[in-house]
Amino acid sequence: MMFDINKQLQKDTHYLIKKDCFHLLLHKNASIPWVIIVPETHVVEVFDLPEATQQSLNKIIQQVAHYFRQEFASTKMNVAAIGNIVSQLHIHVIGRQNGDGCWPDVVWGNEYPFVEWSNEKLKKIKQSFELI
Repeated sequence: MMFDINKQLQKDTHYLIKKDCFHLLLHKNASIPWVIIVPETHVVEVFDLPEATQQSLNKIIQQVAHYFRQEFASTKMNVAAIGNIVSQLHIHVIGRQNGDGCWPDVVWGNEYPFVEWSNEKLKKIKQSFELI
């Protein structure tokens, strides 16, 4: 069966890299650091993934979180696999900090400033994720 990333996820993100069986996408709004991890699978729940894939996913989540802490001074990580609108399994890793555009509320459904990633910053992030 063919694997494609959901069109809504494609529309909302910049493609970073494929690492093992995971696609890492960067949310287009640069005001809050936000990576979406899409496993190459047709299951829709994290707990339905094989145990080895879950372990690999947890490692990638940790790597993204450490990167956000180091690069963006994120003090709180929001990690979620909600999938109410986009049913394809995808995991959000969002670096939060006191005073960001939505703090202390959730980012979903809230209005916050839209900031474009510069080409230079986008290139730097891609290069950094290739080293993870």
